[in-house]
Amino acid sequence: MAPDSLEGALALKTEHGDDAKFLAGGQSLIPAMNFRLAQTALLIDVNNLKELDYIRRDANGDLHLGALTRQRRLERDPLVKQYAPLLHEAMPWVAHPQIRNRGTLGGSLAHADPAAELPVIALALGARLRAQTARDERWITVDDFFRGLFTTDLASDEMLVEVVLPPLPPRTGAAFIEFSRRRGDYAMLGLAAIVTLNESGACEKARLVYLNAGDGPVDAKQAADLLKGQKPSAEVFAAAASLAAEQEINPMGSIHASPDYQRHLARVLTGRALKQAFARASQ
Repeated sequence: MAPDSLEGALALKTEHGDDAKFLAGGQSLIPAMNFRLAQTALLIDVNNLKELDYIRRDANGDLHLGALTRQRRLERDPLVKQYAPLLHEAMPWVAHPQIRNRGTLGGSLAHADPAAELPVIALALGARLRAQTARDERWITVDDFFRGLFTTDLASDEMLVEVVLPPLPPRTGAAFIEFSRRRGDYAMLGLAAIVTLNESGACEKARLVYLNAGDGPVDAKQAADLLKGQKPSAEVFAAAASLAAEQEINPMGSIHASPDYQRHLARVLTGRALKQAFARASQ
């Protein structure tokens, strides 16, 4: 079914519950159904809901992103480039251009693939997410949204309708990096790094979030805490990278990369990402 209003889509979801699934870009759901990894009695096609396709900035500097915004639009939008540079930097790493032409922001977040880039970016940036039912709506902090492997805090009758990214503080730099066999393939491992510096150039706060390093985006809080009060140096970067790789991530391995190799990637990529983030924060 293809309702032409959000109210109609939510009414169908309330009526059918777990027997129905929303279909947006279909870049995750349809392959899963083809491989019999997902099944549903009813598909609710939400592509007619143009009111959920938007990018705008409010007076407080928050960036509001509609859940049905296509990934390709996120990649090219000037507001995203200016006010969410980490998201802008990560978008070309999301699959292939043909997939980004169809895939949506909300679809990727709701799918909660641990190897996906957008959940990592949302967590690193401290996003707030608005979910809606036929009766009401609620706001979910991104720290509470991801619940494990392909699992989120969304209830069976809820739809993710909006993502809000707060503005970055002054003297903040961010970087995204990942490693894959070929551009567009699933990454063996990747991360987003954000650092905010004080007036003396030392780290005031930091965040390191990894993809394909556990059952969801992995927030390496101990490694981020280690950076506080530190000025950039190869030794500091190596210490944070080793802590994250050895104690905080939990890579599952694959035919392309063993857990040991993923930990090696975490050490190497973390150092590179931190070097970029500190340099950008100093500009």
